[in-house]
Amino acid sequence: MKRIYIFSGLGADERVFQYLDFSGFTVTFIRWLQPLQNETIEEYAKRLTQQITTVRPILIGLSFGGIVATEVAKLIDTEKIILVASAKTRQEIPFYYRLAGRLRLHKLLPVDLLKRPNALSNWFFGVCSQSDKKMLATILRDTDGQFLWWAIDKIITWKNQLVHSNSIHIHGTADRILPIRYVVSDRQVDGGGHFMTVNKAKELTAAIRSLL
Repeated sequence: MKRIYIFSGLGADERVFQYLDFSGFTVTFIRWLQPLQNETIEEYAKRLTQQITTVRPILIGLSFGGIVATEVAKLIDTEKIILVASAKTRQEIPFYYRLAGRLRLHKLLPVDLLKRPNALSNWFFGVCSQSDKKMLATILRDTDGQFLWWAIDKIITWKNQLVHSNSIHIHGTADRILPIRYVVSDRQVDGGGHFMTVNKAKELTAAIRSLL
């Protein structure tokens, strides 16, 4: 059975993948580690490779997890990298995030505010049903503040220019956090937002399984 390693999104864990069908595959969820002081994303990715024991694995990365999976793939040989609602290079990070990174504006953001579920976070993630709102609220509250701040910094200051030849990018047409107009995607999920692993699970499962 082929093994898949999944890198969850920022603050998320395997809960957001519970509606996807990976039957026929052995799935390992990469555990986020606490960042070390002044640790770069490259150094962090190297530490995560210790959790990967398969030769030429398939990596799936959601959002920030896709960015980390891209860095991990620079360090190990991979069969395939599937990015979901993510970015392959610095150019695919929206310019306003990159500008905030250059000006260090994100340092002014209170972490507690980012962890607080509200109507704005629901809109950005594209969640409408009460069950989806409840799941998002739980995930946000469970997110470690130090990790959240570190990861945001790494996203908006990411320098990567390398596009792996074996990477495939799936993106939702209604993503508000990483709008599709800024990325070059190989597959699109119609109406999919940043929470499409949950509320577009059937369509996303079909897209992913067609690539495995």
